[in-house]
Amino acid sequence: MWGKQPVQLSSVLSRRRVVGAAAAATAVAFVTPVPALSFAPRSVSLYNTHTGEWVRTVYWADGHYSREAVRDINWVLRDHYTDEVRPMNAGVLDLLGMTRDRLETNQPFLVVSGYRSPATNHKLYLRHNGVASNSYHIHGMAIDLRCEGRSLPHLRAAAASLRGGGVGYYPRSDFVHVDCGPVRYW
Repeated sequence: MWGKQPVQLSSVLSRRRVVGAAAAATAVAFVTPVPALSFAPRSVSLYNTHTGEWVRTVYWADGHYSREAVRDINWVLRDHYTDEVRPMNAGVLDLLGMTRDRLETNQPFLVVSGYRSPATNHKLYLRHNGVASNSYHIHGMAIDLRCEGRSLPHLRAAAASLRGGGVGYYPRSDFVHVDCGPVRYW
């Protein structure tokens, strides 16, 4: 998806495609959080606690993701040990946007960890018992964060209420883990 032109919908649809799309839309409506169905612009504000870099941007508007905004987000969320950049999964960006909406704040998310290279993840795995050997971080599907002006329990509850993936609570380390993998809580 990254680096490709946004997909444009055809103005000519067959009856079968219309019926199929309507059925799919109905099914999606029952499993997708309401904000995800909205065509309203989606934005995030991120501050990397290790590099001091930040981005505040609209990353999705007019039915597609902004390549420039996503590129800037990926840079701020890169592996700060190696400077390796990986495209973050759109699902985790959408979870951040919806979590921000649930928190009713425009304050930035303070990022503790975004993408991790396999080498960085392995080093952290050997040092810390809370790091998974095949972490969603190495797939660009997870972010560890906290939010300016919001408590960790409030952030955890907001993210968990979306039922959009994994939510981990790490009060001793002062962050909440959010990923777009299977729904689970710890």
